Amino acid sequence: MGFITLGIESSCDETSAAVVEDGRKVLSDVIASSLEFHKLYGGVVPEIASRKHAEVIDSVIDRALKEAGKGPEDVDIIGVTAGPGLIGALLVGVSAAKTLSYMWNKPLVPVHHLEGHVSANFIEHPELEPPFTCLVASGGHSHVVRVEDYGKFRIVARTRDDAAGEAFDKIARALGLGYPGGPVIDREARSGDPSAVRFPETHFPDSLDFSFSGIKTAVLNYINNTKARGGSLNVPDVCASFQYAVVDILSRNLITAAREAGDTKIALAGGVAANSALRELTATRAAGAGLRLYYPSPVLCTDNGAMIACAAHYAAARGRFAGSDLNAFASWNMDEL
Repeated sequence: MGFITLGIESSCDETSAAVVEDGRKVLSDVIASSLEFHKLYGGVVPEIASRKHAEVIDSVIDRALKEAGKGPEDVDIIGVTAGPGLIGALLVGVSAAKTLSYMWNKPLVPVHHLEGHVSANFIEHPELEPPFTCLVASGGHSHVVRVEDYGKFRIVARTRDDAAGEAFDKIARALGLGYPGGPVIDREARSGDPSAVRFPETHFPDSLDFSFSGIKTAVLNYINNTKARGGSLNVPDVCASFQYAVVDILSRNLITAAREAGDTKIALAGGVAANSALRELTATRAAGAGLRLYYPSPVLCTDNGAMIACAAHYAAARGRFAGSDLNAFASWNMDEL
């Protein structure tokens, strides 16, 4: 029998538990989402997310163990997302993991949420090993991370204001497309012209950091001005033009960071990594730069327990464990791992 990790994830609106063998073989990955409740409000409501986690986390963990054909006696370690994220949501998962760790007498491993997203690539691509440069983009984060070793990361760039996924959500809301914004804008953009409207991209002269507040404001102004003039708003063109401006800077800075680090491999991770335009543009540029591109399947781009179990496996190998005093962290710097 291999080394078995139970991973628990509850940082936002997905409650997930997974059983993973030897860090990369997924035996089960159960996800319960409260997304339909949040759609009513146009975004994640922290209080609703916390309550839904508390309602389903026990059954999600039980189902993950059952689907994997494992019992408490088979589990070697328990990994849990300790941050960053919604503090109330995180506390549900951390409390469950601490309880099981005590009851089963199993080591507890705290996992950084973004570390989990990076690790989704290890599951999808068993041959992938550090070092490589990874873009982690989601509703709450936009980072370029140098993966120097398993469980060892260096942040190369980050957003100075809005995250990419957050910008997608806000523009989708302004266009009346609903929530979450990423998938609906991606879908609308497929029938639009990405060169129809020139939206600004922010570049910093001495940094690869991102800024998406400017483009968000530019798109909102374009929408409002078009309506004020009585013009007809071509939604697919707006989506395609906005999406291109966002993925252009994401892919450009990722490849620049990889070149500066001397890496030959790059990866995408997080919810925005499922965006078709980001994948296509980055693949084209990576091929031109002689870089090998990796990204997870769409289900592994979302929040899931399997990526947390994978990250926990390698974190444990580096000696990262926690006791019964483990707390959740709304903010947590990857550089501290």
